[in-house]
Amino acid sequence: MSVAFVPDWLRGKAEVNQETIQRLLEENDQLIRCIVEYQTKGRANECVQYQHVLHRNLIFLATIADASPTSSSKAME
Repeated sequence: MSVAFVPDWLRGKAEVNQETIQRLLEENDQLIRCIVEYQTKGRANECVQYQHVLHRNLIFLATIADASPTSSSKAME
């Protein structure tokens, strides 16, 4: 299960750190490899579940990036 799937009772309480982000990026890499493999084998319907997890991870990472005050100030420099 993806590290982005957090139970409702834990939402907002988990600390997002560099290790969590790195794990998500590694998981996304593996998800993309699985999706490509299924599509290459002509089994596109079976990769939909992986695409959903990848999408959720990407939205989560984008939300973190948007909420980070240092990301916009570093980009301006």
